[in-house]
Amino acid sequence: MDKVRTLSDTKRNFYNHHTRPINSIFRRVVEELMVEMHLLSVNVDFHYDPIYALGVVSSYDRFMEAYRPEHDRETIFAAICQSIGSNPQQYRQDAERMSAIAQNLSGEQLMNILTNQATVDDAGDLPEIIRGVADNSKFKYSRLFGIGLYTLLQKADSTLVEDEKHRQETFSKVCSALNLPSEKLEKDLELYRTNLEKMAQAQSALEDALQAARKQRQKRALEKNTAPETEENPSSEAS
Repeated sequence: MDKVRTLSDTKRNFYNHHTRPINSIFRRVVEELMVEMHLLSVNVDFHYDPIYALGVVSSYDRFMEAYRPEHDRETIFAAICQSIGSNPQQYRQDAERMSAIAQNLSGEQLMNILTNQATVDDAGDLPEIIRGVADNSKFKYSRLFGIGLYTLLQKADSTLVEDEKHRQETFSKVCSALNLPSEKLEKDLELYRTNLEKMAQAQSALEDALQAARKQRQKRALEKNTAPETEENPSSEAS
């Protein structure tokens, strides 16, 4: 029997792949995503699918949008995926494909697919993925899958998820068709949206603090360069 990877193994793998320090504001985002993906990867009922990949990529990109240095964003993402033995390119490619499909569909067309009411041209493998979820009595729902669904709907027609009433109506239909836990999904998405707002506020506050510090340094440098001489030239007195 293969040894089940522990969380310590996953964290060790991550820091073997990404050796640079992580900005303290974003460390919790990285570690929570890594832990969540680890727990799913060792769950016997969990199976990777492109909607889950879209949720992972969307969540990571939104929370890490302001990460600096910018070039570390992709290496951190790759290290998270590699830490659980997954391929980061597969996540990116599947997420991009799902996004492109959603953007080519109307909100009505996407809802027809998600609720198994009709087939739609140019929907790629999305209908097959949805049928696989609906027909799997042991489907392992996850917060990241929920974010993937939310992202699909947002890209097809943002009005479906903009306000609370529309979100509840939309996800009530989707959850009923796919046998998903509607109450849990709604709570997961509410927390996701709330955390995005908190992160945006934290990033704004950090940027304000950095700008204030830069202005203070510039002010001190200017004052130093323009300070008047406090002593007269002795040679002028002698003359």
